[in-house]
Amino acid sequence: MTPARRIAAEFLGTAILVAAILGSGIMAQRLSGGNTALALLANAVATGGALVAIIAALGPISGGHFNPAVSLSDASAGGISWRDAVGYCAAQILGAIVGAVLANVMFGLPAVSLPHHHRDGGLQWLSEFVATFGLITVIWGCGKFRTAVVPFAIAGYIVAAYWFTPSTSFANPAVTIGRALSDTFAGIRIVDVPPFIIAQLLGAAGATIFFAWLSPRVKTQAADVVVPHEARA
Repeated sequence: MTPARRIAAEFLGTAILVAAILGSGIMAQRLSGGNTALALLANAVATGGALVAIIAALGPISGGHFNPAVSLSDASAGGISWRDAVGYCAAQILGAIVGAVLANVMFGLPAVSLPHHHRDGGLQWLSEFVATFGLITVIWGCGKFRTAVVPFAIAGYIVAAYWFTPSTSFANPAVTIGRALSDTFAGIRIVDVPPFIIAQLLGAAGATIFFAWLSPRVKTQAADVVVPHEARA
């Protein structure tokens, strides 16, 4: 698969993911009658469903990262080149921005609006570290031992992490940037974005190092994280 096609798949997948996160958040907030727990449940389930679908559909093309933390983790283990990782990350961030704008416009909101949803403090940052550490661990573990279940394992983990982390598990720098462009249920203030991303990258690095020690042959599987794909033209 050519680099352009793989990068395009990462752009499209991330755009769909962010549109699903924000769009379902808007819909949930409008229909839940002020019940935050119900809105969060709807948002989590919709996000999980979208993850299964896009990883299954686009994973065979690009590997189904849709997350700079995943791409950088993969590059550090030799699965993709650092040049490809940069291309993936750029496409993911751009896709997240497009997905956010699309979600806003679909629901009749301004294309971009700055959120007022506070997500700051040490406990939020710790939860992003934990959420991303867990996500990368799930990806490496299932990618090595249970490749067929990877889309479902990732989706299941994220749905659960929506509930067991106070930050509601962004666990994705591109998604974090996208969610900073929508003043809705799933939004995050721009000022809160940098510490979230730092915590996510630290969590990804920690999980990558730990799993390399836990399963020393992980590098032999690096080319197929998240799912097996044709990495070269």
